[in-house]
Parts: sequence; C-alpha cells; structure tokens
Amino acid sequence: MKNVRQFIRRYWLGILAVIVVLGLFLVPLPDYIEGPGSANNLKSLVTVKGHPDKRAGKFMLTSVTLAKARPITWLYAQLNPHYAVVSAAEISGGEDDATYDKVQTFYMQSAINEAIATAYQAAKQTAHKTYRGIYVLEVQANSKFKRAVKVGDTITKVDGRHFTNAQGYQTYIANQGVGQSVTITYRHNGHTKHFTAPLIKLSTKQAGIGIALTDNVKVTTKIPVKVNPGEIGGPSAGLMFSLQIYQQLTNQNLRRGRKIAGTGTIGADGSVGEIGGIDKKIIAAKKAGATIFLAPYVKPTKAVLALEDGHQTNYQVAKATAKRYAPKLRVVPVTSFKQAVNYLARY
Repeated sequence: MKNVRQFIRRYWLGILAVIVVLGLFLVPLPDYIEGPGSANNLKSLVTVKGHPDKRAGKFMLTSVTLAKARPITWLYAQLNPHYAVVSAAEISGGEDDATYDKVQTFYMQSAINEAIATAYQAAKQTAHKTYRGIYVLEVQANSKFKRAVKVGDTITKVDGRHFTNAQGYQTYIANQGVGQSVTITYRHNGHTKHFTAPLIKLSTKQAGIGIALTDNVKVTTKIPVKVNPGEIGGPSAGLMFSLQIYQQLTNQNLRRGRKIAGTGTIGADGSVGEIGGIDKKIIAAKKAGATIFLAPYVKPTKAVLALEDGHQTNYQVAKATAKRYAPKLRVVPVTSFKQAVNYLARY
C-alpha cells in the first residue's frame, strides 16, 4: 500500500512538473522581449539590373528581434543585458498586430524608396519620384472620418485637389476651419473611395482630419532595381540600403573587403535619422564579424537629450555598447549619406 501511495505521489508530482515546464515555455505574457537580431548581407537582398556586386566584403543590415514574452524568456531577459522586456503599448501604441505589421511594412517600403532615390541621385542615374498622397498611420478617436478611413489608407485628394507634399494638404485643410466639411479621396485595399465629414480641432488648435500621417512616394528608375527586405520591417534600413545600391550602380570599392554594418533612416535630402534598439544592433553586428558600424549622429545638446530615450543619442548608446561588449567594432557617427560615402572612401 505504501508503494502505491508513493507511486501516485510521484505520478502527480511528475504531472505538475510537466505543467510548470509547459507553462514556462508556452503561456503568453502581455509584454514583448526585444533582443539582438541578425546582420544580413545586403548583397543578397538588392538586385540592380546589369550591375552585379562583385566587390569583396559586406554591407550588413542590422535588426532587432521582437517576440511575445513567455515566462522563461521573461526570466532570461532579466538576466541578459542584451535583452529587454517592453510593453505592448511601447511597441505598437495600442494597435493590433495586423495594423502594426502593416505600418512597419510601409515604413520599410518608404525606406527602400528613399534609399533608391538617394543612391541613384548620388550615382547620377535617373530616378523619378511620384507623390501619391498622405499615408494614414493612425486615426484619432475623435476624428469624424474614423468610420471610413483606416490605418494603411492613402489620401490622394481633398475637395478634388491633389498636392505634392503633406504640407500642401495640411495647409489647405487648416485654412478651411474647424467644423467645415471636406471631401477626401482615398485608396483603401486597392480601391478608390470618397468620404465627406467635418474637420475637428487638433491639439495645435488648427483644423484637421484627425490622423497621424506620413508621405506615400513611389520611385521609378531607368535602371531596374529590386530590394527584398524579407521579414524585416520599419524605417531603419534606409542608410544601408542606399549604400548597397550606390555600390552596385557605381562599382566604387567602398567596402575594400570589410564587413560594414550600420543603421539609420534616410531622408529625402540624404540625411540620416535616429532609430530604436541601436544597442542590440551593435551586438548583432559584433556576432556577424563586422569591424565598422555606421551610427546616426545628432549633436547631444540639452534640448536633444531631454527628448532622447534614456537621455542618450543613438551614437552615445552605440559607442558605449561597443566599448563594453564589442571593443574591436569601430562606431562611426554619420549625419548624411554623403558623409558615410566619404568616410568609407577615405578610411
């Protein structure tokens, strides 16, 4: 009888242990785990017709991994300085996963378009920009247009007028006044639609539709180019894509056999902007064997630092992370595409 009781006790303890282990690995938590991603060779992601990349070395696109937290990964993130626990609100701003993914995909495509335009202009090759309209990133709860316009739509006209930049739309709308009805033309899932509603008062005290927006621009080139970012989203690939495309267009030997990683948005004027998770991208670059890391630079004034995450600029975080965990990785501050090219050509 004693042996039977011991067997039953061990049986239930075993079942409990299995449940606990499964819970540690499978039970989803409300947070996310952010950590170092990969450092992808851009040679495999960019194709420029008639301009293969035969130069030695690599331009590498660094990324950050993001996964739903589980108890075991939550515990791991507490112990590993390269990982962090972040709330869903910090990641998506309250958007559902599908909407968040749609916005990140658009950001990546916008980064690719600006990278193509920047590289082609620098290489003195033909690239033409077509302004499609304003891309909807968010619709405010008090917007009178929320029944019709959704995140991912592109507004192409207001009262039948198409403008060549977001400022044109914003100026026209502000001049109509709060409460005035306007008719927008917009693209939703490939279809053109129209909707009329009154404007609301924005936090700026001006009249507006009540959306967060960015430009939707299409770039066409005489020399065909294809960029496949895979599963990576967001705007931070702009700088590295522009360098890879420029390298192929000009055949200039910027890499000279080196493994060069980096990150940063690319603006219409070729400026390089800050991004998130640069400390984790430094670790990804180190693991991939990079010797140079191109990091966005802004002057760390008091006003700038007051707005920065952790009150440190991208470059400051990257420099400190490399000093501690990747001392052989040279972190190079860049403010523009031109500066990055000049640095690589000289050093």
